[in-house]
Amino acid sequence: MKIGEIVKVLSGIRDEASMGRFLEEILTPAEIHDLSLRWELMKRLKKNMPQRRIAQELGISLCKITRGAKIIHDPRSVTNRILSKP
Repeated sequence: MKIGEIVKVLSGIRDEASMGRFLEEILTPAEIHDLSLRWELMKRLKKNMPQRRIAQELGISLCKITRGAKIIHDPRSVTNRILSKP
């Protein structure tokens, strides 16, 4: 399966309420939780919070945190660019 069609659909949603509803319609509560947890992880990494502290506070593995750290430290990363905005 390619992600292109999903990207097009998400790109076409222009307001937050519709985006929230769409995500709640297509994702399970567990998937929404995982996505929210991943975003919180990325925000904490961007703030230079220690990885072990993140693991302890969020209850996630260091493996997931290491993957996130690679993304945050990549200057070409879209996630890094988004989190760098004031």
